[in-house]
Amino acid sequence: MFKNCVFKPDVNTVKWLKAAGVRAIKTVAQTAIATIGASATMGEVNWAVVGSASLLAGVVSILTSVAGIPEVKEGE
Repeated sequence: MFKNCVFKPDVNTVKWLKAAGVRAIKTVAQTAIATIGASATMGEVNWAVVGSASLLAGVVSILTSVAGIPEVKEGE
């Protein structure tokens, strides 16, 4: 379950931070696009909802990455 977990001593923390950061940024962007796309027109976009949903998605992505991400192999 916790393969390539950041808390394992043989996982490179810097590589993990970079990979988890890239994943989180992609997740934030995807969430923002989906939230904006759910509005009928740009005038109806609730930017507070877009921002909060995107931020929450980024936090969840980082927390999910703690369990391990395939981009960071053990022992590298």
